[in-house]
Amino acid sequence: MRGLPGNALLSVYDKTGLDRIAWTFSKLQVKMLGSGGTAEAVRKLGLKVVDVSEYTGVKEMPGGLVKTLHPKIHGGILGDWRDPAQREYLEANGIEPLDFVVVNLYPFQSVVKTDSGNLRKAVDNIDIGGVTLIRAAGKGALLNQRVVPVTDPAQYEVVVKELEKKGYVGNQLRQQLARDAFALTAEYDQAIRDYLAGQGP
Repeated sequence: MRGLPGNALLSVYDKTGLDRIAWTFSKLQVKMLGSGGTAEAVRKLGLKVVDVSEYTGVKEMPGGLVKTLHPKIHGGILGDWRDPAQREYLEANGIEPLDFVVVNLYPFQSVVKTDSGNLRKAVDNIDIGGVTLIRAAGKGALLNQRVVPVTDPAQYEVVVKELEKKGYVGNQLRQQLARDAFALTAEYDQAIRDYLAGQGP
C-alpha cells in the first residue's frame, strides 16, 4: 500500500461508527471523498470532505440511483500507478488513487424480512453502486496490494488500531478484508436471488 496520507472514499447507508474512522482519516491527513448523505454526515463532524459529485463533475442522479459509478471512482480503486500505460491514462483523466473504500449496503435483507410482500420496496433496496464499489475494492486489495476495503462498521476499530499502530494497513488485514468483501457481496446476491425466487412467475 502507498504510504499515508492517501485518499478514502466513504459511501455508507449505516453510519454507525462513521465518526471514529472519519476522525482517524482526518488526523492522518487522508483526503476524504463522500457520497450524498455520507459527505453531509462527515461535514457535520466538522471535518473536511469532498463530495463525489464535485470530484467526478457529475451530479447524483435523482433518487440517489447513480452516485459512485464513474471512471474517476473505479479507476482510482483499480488503477495501478506502477504500470506506465495505466499511469498515463489515470493522470490524463485526473484520476486520483483511492486507498480506502468504506462502504456498506442498502439493507435489502432486513427490508424483505419485515415487508416481504412489497416488491417495489425490495427492489428499491437492491444496492448497485455499493456492491460494485465493494467488488472493485476487494479486487484492488488482491491485485495491487494497495486498496483497503472496509465493508462493515464492525471492522472500523481493527482498521483504526492498525493505522494508529503502524501508520498503514498491513497485507494480512487487507487480505482478510478482501475476503470479507467478496463474502458479503455473495451473501447479498444470494439473498436477492432467494427473495425473487419466492415471488412466483
